[in-house]
Amino acid sequence: MQTALRPYSRRARSNDVRWAVTQFPTEAAAETAGLTVPELTEFVFGACLRDWDAERVRMQRVAERFDRAEEVRIVGADTDLRLSVAGRRCEVDHALRNMPGGEVFLCPLEDSAEGVVTYGELPAHYLGVAVEGARLAFRGGEVVEASAVSGEDVLLQALDTDAGSRRLGELGIGCNPGITRAMGTPLYDEKIDGTVHLALGASYTFLGGTNDSTIHWDMVKDLRGGGELWADGELVQRDGAWLI
Repeated sequence: MQTALRPYSRRARSNDVRWAVTQFPTEAAAETAGLTVPELTEFVFGACLRDWDAERVRMQRVAERFDRAEEVRIVGADTDLRLSVAGRRCEVDHALRNMPGGEVFLCPLEDSAEGVVTYGELPAHYLGVAVEGARLAFRGGEVVEASAVSGEDVLLQALDTDAGSRRLGELGIGCNPGITRAMGTPLYDEKIDGTVHLALGASYTFLGGTNDSTIHWDMVKDLRGGGELWADGELVQRDGAWLI
């Protein structure tokens, strides 16, 4: 199915077509999140019914700082990863394409990732499977070592999908203050305020990314419990709180 949809995904990531993604508070989504349907409904309202013009202004400050950056460093539990973003611009998601919105994202240079990232706080969900404790080591922009506490077979299979599946297509920074906990779906989890997410696979060509892959797997790293985010040697976020 992913292979069949690849031409459409390419058009979406190049902004060749208008698109929007959302998720309704269904019984299945509530079960995944560990909530009742009414609880999930209220949560969805809190994440979606925001002053998006004001959110755009707030997130634009973050985007402007990373637009000026050449290197981003992510530090946390068993994590120290450096990415080059030189020449790549940020996009602010203020609910034009995703509802809820609430992230700043860009495409790191495809051969730049160096170091290790461990997703020990939140599971990485892929096609209905929760991969727990995924750990990825990068060299020259490519995943050279991978393991997971559970779901490792799914992780390794995804990494072997094609030539681009071991490289990063996106760096996203979660900024939605209405999302404070994991819901078990990337549409919400990647927007959690105080997190970052790195997507394995396809990049956004309208932002200058060149990595091509069948997959685009957003994996969320929670920085609220001891993580740091650096831009060109400047500490810009600690424990999920902005210092800029």
